[in-house]
Amino acid sequence: MVNLRLEPLSATTIVAANSLTLLPGQEQFVTPTSYEIAEDSINPLTSWPRVVLDGDDVVGFIRGNFDKTNNTPEFQSCLWKINVAAAAQGSGVGKFAVWALADEARARGFEQLTVIWEPGEDGPEKFFTHIGFGVIGETQYGEKIGALAL
Repeated sequence: MVNLRLEPLSATTIVAANSLTLLPGQEQFVTPTSYEIAEDSINPLTSWPRVVLDGDDVVGFIRGNFDKTNNTPEFQSCLWKINVAAAAQGSGVGKFAVWALADEARARGFEQLTVIWEPGEDGPEKFFTHIGFGVIGETQYGEKIGALAL
């Protein structure tokens, strides 16, 4: 996968983004409880949804949120969701998407990017820590809060 690029989520890519097939066991880790509860705090002005394309194929989706006024610090500059197609996992798609999100956060004046995940054997913790997120806390639901210094 050497021809990766990001594009804003659009009417032509949304079906493919919503149809990404994950590896078995990963579905339960897609959206932590904290994000589901806080979903209303995301609005189109602060949301940053992008698809990752390899050539013309959608191989990933990432959604960030940038809101300096959010009362919850971990939601001010955060990775809200990332999905990488099962066939594309391990090929750099996720890292490419997260680094693009980190670049956007840096350009907007943030000093860190945060993410929340549910711990578990098939969960995303290994991926997040491998690309540089460090655990900085835990939510009231037992989810891990990670931060990436920018």
